[in-house]
Amino acid sequence: MELKNILRSLSDCPCGRKHTIFTETVQIESGLMARCGQVLKEAGFPGKILLVSDENEMRASNGILESLFSAGFSVKKLIYPDMRLATIEGVREVEALLSDVDGLLSVGTGSVNDICRVAAFRAKKEFAIFATAPSMDGFASDTAPIIENNFKTSLFAEQPSIILADTHVLAASPAELKTAGFGDMIAKYIGIFDWKLSHLLTGEYYCPAVAEITMQGVRKVMALADRVTANDEEAAGSIMQGLVLSGIGMKLAGCSRPASGAEHVLSHYWECYKVARGIWPEFHGKKVGVASVLINRIYHHIAERVTEVDPIPDPTDFEEVKKAFDPSQWEELMKLNNPTVTATVDPARLKAIWPEVRRMIAEMLPSDSEMLSLMRHAGAATEPADVHVTPELMEKGLRYHAYMRHRILLTRLLPMLGLDIMDFLN
Repeated sequence: MELKNILRSLSDCPCGRKHTIFTETVQIESGLMARCGQVLKEAGFPGKILLVSDENEMRASNGILESLFSAGFSVKKLIYPDMRLATIEGVREVEALLSDVDGLLSVGTGSVNDICRVAAFRAKKEFAIFATAPSMDGFASDTAPIIENNFKTSLFAEQPSIILADTHVLAASPAELKTAGFGDMIAKYIGIFDWKLSHLLTGEYYCPAVAEITMQGVRKVMALADRVTANDEEAAGSIMQGLVLSGIGMKLAGCSRPASGAEHVLSHYWECYKVARGIWPEFHGKKVGVASVLINRIYHHIAERVTEVDPIPDPTDFEEVKKAFDPSQWEELMKLNNPTVTATVDPARLKAIWPEVRRMIAEMLPSDSEMLSLMRHAGAATEPADVHVTPELMEKGLRYHAYMRHRILLTRLLPMLGLDIMDFLN
């Protein structure tokens, strides 16, 4: 992946910001695992490293340790039995082991990478990733979703200097992980819509060029929907490239906006609800894909049925909102909503831009049937029941998810519009 070309295309960006990327090397090719150590060495990665992974990812990456040792690396290991949740405790555990090494190598995907990215940032250590599955879009991001006190928040993270992936390993990864990556990518339609909506409504920073880079990755992945679950190295490599592009988009924008909208926050609500009750959640991207189907359908129904609006100041009763969250989450919830994000919204402005909002939904988001078709071709989950979300939890999540982030989402504006989200589900 030619990162220099991406930066060159943004050298005089109309958004007015100077865009930077810390990642210097992205190599996605067949047979790379056997050469991982040599590639890291040639790229100047420190020789004394901590390798963090879990048992499943190490089995998938059989031979990587030999590659590192052959290249002369000194390797300390932290191997989890199974890493499915990125928690602040995991971050602290990794961080505590970094004092006597110079670099951190994450071998895996998802939660392993998330805790490592935050730990590397806090310890100011150089960071690299060897990806084992095209399952999520956070490989190149400089933020990471971390659970603390049963609440998922975005923390600053180290963008990896090097991202490596062996297409043979990617293609052989479980189908459920590959479809999770597809679900994480289809979400970008909604993420970019919500980002642009906030820009129009409040003037929040928005970069069309970064949005387009992200959408290049989306289109790359969507074109391969019917090859996602196959043991297909070309498809796996292309999907991985799309996921990396999405992470780069987040870094370029300086926030997760290009990759995350209402659909991600809804998924976070479901996950945190389960974690607070000791229930093991589904893969992130799998939940996000299901949430994307729901939010996309609701947004289209709103655009089709609500032709005029007469917004009022936000009438939200936060004592009612708190009832939808575990008491362990209340402190963080109220921090995010004091003041609440709608304090920045002018009802008259929302009324004025409503015709444009409806047009954006029609033009920027795939139709309900298009999204369902893409998800089904990819073999991805599409229904709440597929991710063990009951009708009751689905409704609670739809009504209250938007309060988990201090950001403008169309779902967060519905109380100001006097609209009940459940009226637009069908």
